[in-house]
Amino acid sequence: MNGPDASTRGSSVEPAAVDTQRPSAAASPLDSVRVMVTCVLAWAVPGLGHVAAGRWGRGLLFAIVVLTLFLGGIGLQGKVYRPVQGEPLSYLAAVGAAGVGLPYVAARALGLGFGDIRAVGYEYGNTFTLVAGLLNLLIVLDAYDVASGRR
Repeated sequence: MNGPDASTRGSSVEPAAVDTQRPSAAASPLDSVRVMVTCVLAWAVPGLGHVAAGRWGRGLLFAIVVLTLFLGGIGLQGKVYRPVQGEPLSYLAAVGAAGVGLPYVAARALGLGFGDIRAVGYEYGNTFTLVAGLLNLLIVLDAYDVASGRR
């Protein structure tokens, strides 16, 4: 006979497993504060949010990747974008670059990242600094998931 045998026909399907990994709707305020602190740490220093959540390897890997991109971009004479009045797209680029957190603040305070348009690596440097910031913003979202128990 083609098809399922008679013993499996009409058998009931088992109910779907209950997802116990999701946080309950009645999470304590202390948990919310812990998740928020983890997110702020993840933004401020790349990888620190994961370290705070106990994911040392992942945090170290993220720190190495983001900081290498950011510092490599500055080393290639790339620009660390700042908002410029009258240029609306510069605000988007500044938000992207500032996504790297305190390294962005430090670069601005030290006068780094003005970029040299005559440099061979200028465009690559711009791309590296922006990608570092945007990647760190995605890492902050992952740190949120880790801290809230979703991952």
